Amino acid sequence: AVDESELLTVPDGWKEPAFTREDNPKGLLEESSFATLFPKYREAYLKECWPLVQKALGEHYVNAALDLIEGSMTVTTTKKTFDPYAIIRARDLIKLLARSVPFEQAVRILQDDVACDIIKIGSLVRKRETFIKRRARLLGPKGSTLKALELLTNCYIMVQGNTVSALGPFSGLKEVRKVVLDTMKNIHPIYNIKTLMIKRELAKDPELRTQSWERFLPKFKRKNLKKRKEPKKKNTKKEYTPFPPPQPESQIDKELASGEYFLKERQKKRKQMEEIKAKQADAIKRRQEERNKAFIPPKEKPAVKTKKASTEKKIDIEAIKEKVKNAKKKKLGALPEEEVKLKMAADEKKKKKK
Repeated sequence: AVDESELLTVPDGWKEPAFTREDNPKGLLEESSFATLFPKYREAYLKECWPLVQKALGEHYVNAALDLIEGSMTVTTTKKTFDPYAIIRARDLIKLLARSVPFEQAVRILQDDVACDIIKIGSLVRKRETFIKRRARLLGPKGSTLKALELLTNCYIMVQGNTVSALGPFSGLKEVRKVVLDTMKNIHPIYNIKTLMIKRELAKDPELRTQSWERFLPKFKRKNLKKRKEPKKKNTKKEYTPFPPPQPESQIDKELASGEYFLKERQKKRKQMEEIKAKQADAIKRRQEERNKAFIPPKEKPAVKTKKASTEKKIDIEAIKEKVKNAKKKKLGALPEEEVKLKMAADEKKKKKK
């Protein structure tokens, strides 16, 4: 724990006194100048607002020139300039105007408690498609992420092309740079925005001012870490031996071992020709075999033997004949004659009884 009485604190509402002519009555010894180029699409806007730029810089005795032919803006000190830092602020002003920051915001750089930071993000990502996606992530849906960042850092932020221009207090610019660089490193800006919101609430509590805030801040871990792909061919290191590898045999050594070295030129040529002829013969034989494959007849399938009809079950022909005779006697939809006669006799008996 640190005693609060030992801490040097700035009283509320205190501001550093402005730099006046009394602080530097003799002015500057040398003339300083800065120039910056601007893109073609900014020409119409700069042409329109340039009188306001000259008026704002004229209060600090700094001259401003706009060259539309060359496409550049130049600021220079004069003999009346007494503030040595005014030319640095003027340089930042023309830089911000070139990076599409409106004049109403850019002119704030001439105040003492306002600074600017132009962050180059174009070279942080290799692929152009990935860069565009991450830049859009920094803006958020309908600019909501950027607006939240502006409210938390009290800075004006302008995302344009390959740069991010920020304008505001020094503490806010530090946070903006961290968020922008993390976004380009594939860390979502919402994580940093959550951290800033927690810090803002913790700063209101005077008891926590001297304590560490690590236990309150969220810790985010990457979940989509990809494992390194192992190569298909692994190079295994051989064991170190102080002895050099054996020297490969030369052509003469091979000829000496086979005895070819002692043959005459005529014999050597004859041997080479025999080897060539033997290779040719093998090649002709292989080619002929491939051609003859088309003429080899395919193997016939074995004939399927038909099973003999089993004579175990003997058919009773007499019984079938009797069934056919009975069927002929019957009429379709009517009873047989014998049944009809029996029914007729039964009906007559009943009538007699009655």
